[in-house]
Amino acid sequence: MSSKKRILSGMRPTGPLHLGNLHGALVNWVGMQDEYDCFFFIADWHALTSDYEDPGAITGYVNEMMIDWLSAGLDPDKSTLFVQSLIPEHAELFLFLSMITPVPWLERNPTYKDQIVQINNKDLSTFGFLGYPVLQAADIIMYKANGVPVGIDQVPHVEITREI
Repeated sequence: MSSKKRILSGMRPTGPLHLGNLHGALVNWVGMQDEYDCFFFIADWHALTSDYEDPGAITGYVNEMMIDWLSAGLDPDKSTLFVQSLIPEHAELFLFLSMITPVPWLERNPTYKDQIVQINNKDLSTFGFLGYPVLQAADIIMYKANGVPVGIDQVPHVEITREI
């Protein structure tokens, strides 16, 4: 068993990666590989929460994303790299956690409120979209992560994980 602290982070495969992904996350991830026990995943179920109308596009970006990660320096000998949907326990734990998570906790999430306003070209009136933080909580809990490097928009989701 590793004595290193565990890190978990992921990216949604909703399009080609860009310089923002490289400098905002991947450079940081590559730097963490020697210091932490890292788990990085392609969050294809998270992508379905807002892009469910064309799941084929998500599937197409999964392989591209993994190739980009490897090209950026993520090393499968140093980190665990995986696709979320290939681990059914993510969905199972999400189901159990959704049974105990109060809806008002999710509705008060500032990221949820902001995205409902900002993303007006998609139907976001699904439980999948509302329950995104519950799926994220399942991810974090499954891997017993000590740290979850996320963007500022995801911080409220990590707080909901603490509440759950």
